[in-house]
Amino acid sequence: MIRRVSAVFSLAIALCSPAFVAAQSAGQSGGELHFCLHGEPKTFNPLLVEDGQSETIRYLTGGVLIRLNRQTQALEPGLAVSWKVSEQGRRISFRLRSGLHFSDGTPFISEDVAYTMKALMDPQLHSPTGDSFRSGEGQIAVQTPSADTIVVTFPAPVAGLERLFDQVAILSAHSPKKEMAVLGPFYVADYNPGSYVLLRRNPNYWKKDKDGKPLPYLDSIRLDIQRNHDIEILRFRRGEIHLINSLDADLFDRLQKESPAAAHDAGPSLDSEQLWFNQVPTAALADYKKAWFRSTEFRKAISLAINRADLSRIVYTGHARPAYGPISPANHFWFNSALPAPQYDSAAALRLLARAGFRFDGSTLRDGLGNRVEFTVITSTGNKPREQMVAMIQQDLSQIGIKVNMVTLDFPSLIERITRTYDYEACLLGLTNTDIDPNSQMNVWLSSAENHQWNPRQSKPATAWEAEIDRLMQAQASATSDKKRKADWDRVQQIAAEQQPFIYLINRDAMSAISPAVIGSAPSVLDPHAFWNADVLRLGPDPSLGAQK
Repeated sequence: MIRRVSAVFSLAIALCSPAFVAAQSAGQSGGELHFCLHGEPKTFNPLLVEDGQSETIRYLTGGVLIRLNRQTQALEPGLAVSWKVSEQGRRISFRLRSGLHFSDGTPFISEDVAYTMKALMDPQLHSPTGDSFRSGEGQIAVQTPSADTIVVTFPAPVAGLERLFDQVAILSAHSPKKEMAVLGPFYVADYNPGSYVLLRRNPNYWKKDKDGKPLPYLDSIRLDIQRNHDIEILRFRRGEIHLINSLDADLFDRLQKESPAAAHDAGPSLDSEQLWFNQVPTAALADYKKAWFRSTEFRKAISLAINRADLSRIVYTGHARPAYGPISPANHFWFNSALPAPQYDSAAALRLLARAGFRFDGSTLRDGLGNRVEFTVITSTGNKPREQMVAMIQQDLSQIGIKVNMVTLDFPSLIERITRTYDYEACLLGLTNTDIDPNSQMNVWLSSAENHQWNPRQSKPATAWEAEIDRLMQAQASATSDKKRKADWDRVQQIAAEQQPFIYLINRDAMSAISPAVIGSAPSVLDPHAFWNADVLRLGPDPSLGAQK
């Protein structure tokens, strides 16, 4: 059971963890770690992160007050040496480390945390990270009694408040470099669009190892921009990169046969792949298609007609499980075990469609106006599993007379369509869950949230069930009892299963590739799987890259 923590924490830095002990074995400091991003980073502002590439950079560069250890899933002190949650989760007080500096030499004080929190919660900024803290109406209050003390008070209780700060990278209130001045182990030294992002060792990083040696050990990290996963694994084999954070199942199986020591499956992950339909009222879609996509019966029928077991078996070669909903069964406490298992039943799908006014005309499905049911799914270019899943969904839905087209887009273009222009009909994409707590999904389930993908940034809930989810999410976020939070979150999962705004497809395993040259690696189920402890990673005596020389 997950326990709420509301006491004062004065914990020693967990430098005796297995990952750190491993890093103390034969190895060397310095050198440059190489791996790939699967697209352009959308932003370097850590408060605006909503894509995986930008999240990778935030994780490696951002200094946070509290860090969630990806291996133990325990909270550890970061820029704050201690903290206290009070007033039933409305207030959190921090005592900060003194004498720290940002990467550009600007001193770090409580004023920087105040500046960050005010920016984070500014409704004009539309921060996806800030959405996780929105448990009630009103503004936050920030007090800075001293340079190393800060108190943040929220308008309503925020459940699991301290855990959310793992995602909040502290900005400088005074540095002319703005968000490019950082407190994490690395800073962005160079960015060549379409080619690479170069991170260099932050000389002002505060952590030291048990012998007093400054961390990180690495001099730099080069993140090559490479969208094609086949090319990525080829580069790993050639020794051009050191690791692959998330590996496709077929490539994992191949690598496991060739280089067993380099292939790591940490088990079922919290991540999901899902399909959804565009329900944005202003989208430039035909009115009859908008009516389909808003129909619960239509969405549920599509869900019934997709064979998730085949997706898991064929696309992921058994390294995935059919998905129930927003929470993976691997998240034992928060998963709603009463949810029905996802079904594959094309006959039941046709019965649902018939009740909704659709008719099966020979081998073609038509709506009540006679329009053929046909739509286009967009997904990310170079992501072979997603392309394979769309191809299999095309086959499944053809069995009930629906024609599905596929368009692949580079990641920036895809994000532009689903978050700005809304120029799409359906999308297949994944969500990465960085925490087991439901508050980490506030920016998905609140109707006003940025990542409420089927109809984001609503001024008021478009449907009664979305209004109920808003109420439940805010209620669980302010509850002081895990039992009450669990009941509210169980109901959210039930509504998601009943309404299918996201048609959840699979939960994949956490598979990664790590070169034996990397010392200190400890693959985790939580993302980032392969480099969560980047500050203690080092290259071995033979720093050859990849799985082989």
